[in-house]
Amino acid sequence: MGADAFVGALLPLADEEQRAKYQRFFPGDDSFVGVRMAAVFGLAKEFLAMPVDQLEVLLDHDVHEVRVGACAIMGKAATNKRVTEQRHEELYDLYVRRHDRIDTWDLVDLVAYQVAGSWLLDRRRDPLYALAGSDFWPERRTAVVATAAFVRRGEVADTFAISGLLFEDREALVLKGAGWMLRFAGDVDPRALRVFLRRHAAAMPRVMLRTALENFDKPERATYLARHPAI
Repeated sequence: MGADAFVGALLPLADEEQRAKYQRFFPGDDSFVGVRMAAVFGLAKEFLAMPVDQLEVLLDHDVHEVRVGACAIMGKAATNKRVTEQRHEELYDLYVRRHDRIDTWDLVDLVAYQVAGSWLLDRRRDPLYALAGSDFWPERRTAVVATAAFVRRGEVADTFAISGLLFEDREALVLKGAGWMLRFAGDVDPRALRVFLRRHAAAMPRVMLRTALENFDKPERATYLARHPAI
C-alpha cells in the first residue's frame, strides 16, 4: 500500500499519444506522462488503505497522474461506506494542509466534495467560507465545489452563499466552478436558483452567470442575461 508500489505500477502505463492529448487541455504543463485517467482511477481502487504519510509522498510527486492517483485514493477512501471517522479526518486534514499540491482544477474537482465536503456535512461549514477568501485560487474553487456534498443531500444554501462571496473573483476557473455548483443546486432546487438569479444576475460575473444558466431553455436564459449590463 506504499507510494513506491503505486508509482511503480502507474508509470509503465504511460503512453506518448495520450500525453499529447493532455497537452491540448493543459498547455504548457509538462508534468503529464500520458497515463489514461481510467487506468489511474482503476489503480487507485487497489490502494484505498494507503497511509496518509504515503499519500503525501504521492502529492509531492512531479508527475501529474501520480498526484491524480493520490487525490483519487483520498476521494474514494473518504466516501467508502466503511471509512472510519479517524481515517476521514486524517484525509481531510491532509487535503487542507497540502492544498499547495492540489493546485489545478482537475485535482480540486476530484476531492473537494468527496473529502472536504463530506467531512463537513454534519459539522460547521466555516472552513469553506475561510477558503473562499484565500489568496490561492484552488482553495477558492474548493470552497464552492465542496458544497456539492451538501447539494447531494438537498442543502443548497451554502452553495448560494459562497458563490455570492466570489462575485469579485478574477480567476475564471473559480467563477466557472461557482457557476457549475449553482447549476447543480438548481437541479435540486430550481426555485431557489431562480430567486438567487433574480436578485444577483446583474452583479454576477459573466462566466459564472452563463455557466449557471446552461440548463435553462433559451428564452429564460435570455431573460437573465438581459439583466447583466455587460452582456
